[in-house]
Amino acid sequence: MSEGQQRKIIHIDCDSFFASVEMRDDPSLRGRPVAVGGSPDGRGVVATCSYEARRFGVRSAMPMAQALRLCPELVVVRTRMDKYKEASEAVHSIFRRFTDRIEPLSLDEAFLDVTGSVLFNGSATRIAEAIRRAVREELGLTVSAGVAPNKFLAKIASDWRKPDGLFVLKPDEVDAFVRRLPVEKLFGVGPRTAEKLHRLGLRSCEDLRALDLPTLTERFGVFGQRLFDLARGKDERPRAAPSGPQVPLRRAHL
Repeated sequence: MSEGQQRKIIHIDCDSFFASVEMRDDPSLRGRPVAVGGSPDGRGVVATCSYEARRFGVRSAMPMAQALRLCPELVVVRTRMDKYKEASEAVHSIFRRFTDRIEPLSLDEAFLDVTGSVLFNGSATRIAEAIRRAVREELGLTVSAGVAPNKFLAKIASDWRKPDGLFVLKPDEVDAFVRRLPVEKLFGVGPRTAEKLHRLGLRSCEDLRALDLPTLTERFGVFGQRLFDLARGKDERPRAAPSGPQVPLRRAHL
């Protein structure tokens, strides 16, 4: 990346990954509330669930017994990690057709750095569209994508139009977008930090910007610098290192 070149980051997040793999492999599950995880008879918890199940309040990390109380028609499927790893490897194989700079975060999400890419005339949006199309057509799964100038914003963007969505945040849109974000959206802000911010009357990034850096570091220590930067849409975490040889695009995927 040349000095001054605008970064182009794509965050890809597979939609309800474990549940989506199960519904793909067993079409009778489609359209039904499905939870993947442990047995409700013991201490099993929900690993992930379909969007149909989420409408009943079912969530990841919830005890499976509680999930069944919320949704008596819930279909419980035991976890099959070998299948999910296989599907994840197939998704990442598609990523490698577009860039060798991939930073996996888990089986179902990753950052892709396409700064300086010549594919699609350098359009990160079209690259994201092509990835989403390839995953859908070849693997029978859907992914949501966010395109932005840095990792922090790309991850927020991928969640903006879930499921099966694409949200693009252009550099000249960042300031207005970030100002409206609730503080809970900031990387590293958990329930405790959010509660502390709320007690100070800080609920949005617009509110956070009213505090100068010395005040934030006095109240939040070294994390104050992070809050100061994120409230302005800044994230200088380094680019992903090359992860291996890039597989050339086949014409069918253009």
